[in-house]
Amino acid sequence: MTDRATGTGPRLSYRGAGVDIDAGEAAVERIKGLARGTHGPEVLANLGGFGGLFEFSKDRYREPVLVSSTDGVGTKLKIAFLTGRHDTIGQDLVNHCVNDILTTGALPLFFLDYFASGHLDGDVFEAVIRGIAVACGENDCALIGGETAEMPDFYQPGEYELSGTIIGAVEKEALLGSRKVAPGNLLVGLPSTGLHTNGYSLARKALLREWTVDTELPELGSTIGEALLAVHRSYLGITRPLLDKPWLRGAGHITGGGLEGNLRRLLSKGQSLALDWSAWEWPAIFQIIQQAGNVETDDMRRTFNLGMGWVLIVDRDGLAPLESYLQEHQEPYKLLGEVR
Repeated sequence: MTDRATGTGPRLSYRGAGVDIDAGEAAVERIKGLARGTHGPEVLANLGGFGGLFEFSKDRYREPVLVSSTDGVGTKLKIAFLTGRHDTIGQDLVNHCVNDILTTGALPLFFLDYFASGHLDGDVFEAVIRGIAVACGENDCALIGGETAEMPDFYQPGEYELSGTIIGAVEKEALLGSRKVAPGNLLVGLPSTGLHTNGYSLARKALLREWTVDTELPELGSTIGEALLAVHRSYLGITRPLLDKPWLRGAGHITGGGLEGNLRRLLSKGQSLALDWSAWEWPAIFQIIQQAGNVETDDMRRTFNLGMGWVLIVDRDGLAPLESYLQEHQEPYKLLGEVR
């Protein structure tokens, strides 16, 4: 083995090839405090090791079922790139994953992120992870680790990829999936904060062929970029107290596929949905997308949540206590139809 280069061509190095190990390590150091701020006593290792350690409480569950989900934020990232705002995209990621496992009745335990770029910008990286840490804190979920990859020539300058994995747990007997949805069950929708993390490929085509992300529209009361970056809402806080109610039959997270596509996952063979599309008015952002892109209504319904990001499926005798609970917590809702 030799301790010096012996080739005759131009001298290369990993840094010269585009990967700066020192900068990567410095970036990870910058976000360690953000991750630690989400840790409880269950987290046994600091960020930066080869694996995150989480001590699962044996006393919290009798028959625990672990529930996992992996997702990204799609081309909503393009809006972050265009606006130069990276502080909320991490919240979108965590909240999306929290909602996905919440449909089973599971509560989040810990989260891991994946961040990859052609060149690691420490400020952008820190802003993204800060958003992840904020959402983890709000959802009582530990940011236990992740992967940071610098891959030259793989991504466009100034762009990055972001995804995450969440692990949660639910008592086996409390699994929402074990409660069969029945004909006559009612569909109660809770409002979204906007597009959440779905439909951005269509939204960008419709809106940005006429305007820019900095265009202010009176109907929105904001710029297009601000409206499109509205944080994907977590429904954990409003739903958690309802999970043990016997009249709650299921919950649907309205993502790609819209109301029908996502709620059909909860139905048994022979069941269908009777949706009342006139029960609510689409928020302005969806109306503008349809008008600007001349999008068919059926396509809008299959692509977007249209202002309803979460649907609770309840027995008829559960509607009154649910309405009382939602009104007490000043949570708007709409009766969207029923199961047939």
